[in-house]
Amino acid sequence: MSEGQANQSRIGNYAVSAISGGISSHISALVGAPLDRVKLILQAQQASQIQTPYKGVINVFTRLPKEQGIFSLWRGNMANILRFYPVHLLNFTLNDKFKALVPKYNPNTDYSKFVASNLFVGGLTGLTSVFLVYPLDLVRTRMALDVGSTRQFTGLWNCMSTIYTAGGLSSLYYGFVPTALGYFVYRGLYFGLYDTARQTILKENSPSFFKSWLVAQAVTLGAAALSYPLDTVRRHLCMQAGNAEAMYTGTIDCFQKLYASGGIRAFYGGGSIALLGPFIGALLLVLYDKFKSHASSPENNE
Repeated sequence: MSEGQANQSRIGNYAVSAISGGISSHISALVGAPLDRVKLILQAQQASQIQTPYKGVINVFTRLPKEQGIFSLWRGNMANILRFYPVHLLNFTLNDKFKALVPKYNPNTDYSKFVASNLFVGGLTGLTSVFLVYPLDLVRTRMALDVGSTRQFTGLWNCMSTIYTAGGLSSLYYGFVPTALGYFVYRGLYFGLYDTARQTILKENSPSFFKSWLVAQAVTLGAAALSYPLDTVRRHLCMQAGNAEAMYTGTIDCFQKLYASGGIRAFYGGGSIALLGPFIGALLLVLYDKFKSHASSPENNE
């Protein structure tokens, strides 16, 4: 194969990764939007201006439509879609590209290095992509917590411009430190452990859909549980972006105050509904693999 053909093949593989990730991401974002908003409200309402706190998942689902209408369950979803597509497109494409830049290790002879390499690539992928779109994620959090009869923001761009005007560009990156840590932990496990499992547990040529989903489910559940406290801290820090008075001086102060207010349970507000996220994430991983394998098959390249 000539150098030109090799470059064309690599470009084609990146295109397949981008399309596969983008399609899967949009479907996941649309279906999971109401659940995501409910989770965000329960997770960060302590740091918001909600006068009557929500008591649980059912209470949020019943109150929100009464207060803001049925479509309020999708409030902030536009920011999520704008963020979601490039994040997952970057995650899947950069993950493949970064893997090509690190040494290759044999899982049978260098298992620890093999696992560490996959974890590093997965974490670096998530950290790179989230930095580029973080302001949209902050806006999504603020829009989701904008509840009650009187809204603080009229829309996505109003929310972003209001926060920017009040605190400058840095205010759009409130909570980025725990976000970076959380994404490195979550994406490192999400991609790294799944890649490891795919080349060990799922090493046969055509593993069943159920077996692939089961492995992906175990990976995403573990990743979500370990990184959730960091996600809670960053949501709380997001809520003070653009405000005149800050509840927290930083990441450590937020950790300390949350723990003092309710112990370890304070970090898992909305945790029950967040467990549904790994189901979607596991399905996303498997669908991506199946779609990419199908699109890259010789029969489809003729």
